[in-house]
Amino acid sequence: MLSAVTNLVVYQGADFETNFYVTKDNGSSFDLTNYTGASKIKKHYESSTSTDMTVEITPPQFVGAVKLSLSNAVTSAMTPGKYVYDVVLTAPDGFKSRVLEGVLTVVEGVTI
Repeated sequence: MLSAVTNLVVYQGADFETNFYVTKDNGSSFDLTNYTGASKIKKHYESSTSTDMTVEITPPQFVGAVKLSLSNAVTSAMTPGKYVYDVVLTAPDGFKSRVLEGVLTVVEGVTI
């Protein structure tokens, strides 16, 4: 399972959704059957407060597709600016892998 760095842009007051694919070292799909995911957004790595991002492993699980999302209620409550985030997947045996990380920028909205 490869880890990647991807920066995201979220618009304050809007729903956010993006998809990515987890692959093996050789580029083939990674079977995520019975995996779970978690994601946190923080102002900086050492921050004691965080926002949860929804992580959904989308069927069919054997293609390695993962959807990240935030509701408009969550993005409305976020202060515009730069944050850090990561996505951790947990295998059925409990082994955890960080598969995605980067900077998440919240852009201020006019119509909230």
